Parts: sequence; C-alpha cells; structure tokens
Amino acid sequence: MSNEDHVALSQHALNLELRTHPIRGRGVFTKDFIKRNTLVEISPVLFFDAQEYDTHGKYTILDHYTYVWQGGYALALGLGSMFNHDNKPNVGFIRDIPNKLIRYVTLRDIEPEEELCISYGNHLWFETEEDKKEQVSEDEHEPLPFCDDEESL
Repeated sequence: MSNEDHVALSQHALNLELRTHPIRGRGVFTKDFIKRNTLVEISPVLFFDAQEYDTHGKYTILDHYTYVWQGGYALALGLGSMFNHDNKPNVGFIRDIPNKLIRYVTLRDIEPEEELCISYGNHLWFETEEDKKEQVSEDEHEPLPFCDDEESL
C-alpha cells in the first residue's frame, strides 16, 4: 500500500485519515471511536456569487464540491470537501453564513476505521452503492424493464 492511500491528519484533535475507498474515492476515516455530537471540522469557505458560478464554476470539477449558499455557492476548504456521501450519514453540517464557515458534527457514535460521511441531498449527479444494489435482481427470470412478459422470454 502506498503512502498516498492513507494520509494521517495529525493537525486534528481527532485521529483521522484520508483514505481511498474503492467506490467512493478519497474520504475521511477515523482511527478511533468518536462520540455523537462531536465537532469534527470547521471549514472556511470560498464564496462564488451566482453569476460567477454560472459563468465559470459549474463547468469545472468545483461543481462536484460546492454547497448552495446564500446568494451563490461555496467551496468548503479543509476536510469539508473530502466527506463522501451516504444516504445514512454519520456526520451532519451546519452552514454559518455570516462567518463563511461550515461546521461538521457527528450524528451518532462512530466506530474506529469507519468512514465519516455526510448527505449531499436528493439531487445526486452519481449513482450510489444503494442504487446499484437495488438494480441487481435476485430473480434470474425477472422480465426485462420496459418489456411485456412475452417479449422478455
């Protein structure tokens, strides 16, 4: 395993690492138990007004990392852009609009080696692991989608 697969984040009070998940890509993992309601990160944001974002930002990779913000969009710096999505997140976030910060807090106890995930909401631009599981049929005789039973035989 290369050094790039696990990057210790020693500047944090919590024992966190950046790791590469085989499906989700890079994400934040804990080495230790973390109690519910623990502040994990305070991320400053870079603000883009709506016009700037519509002209430039939405056509770049930034579009995958920005948060809707009052009057535009914001890019979370630090770990804020490294939390992956989960339909059942273990970390929540609070936008602090006046101070241009996002605070990330655990929603439940988190076990060692577990990934810290937030919810990106309902308008995802990618397929989740849950979506992929729902598409796999256990019944090999299940009709093909959009076909009459006779056509699928």
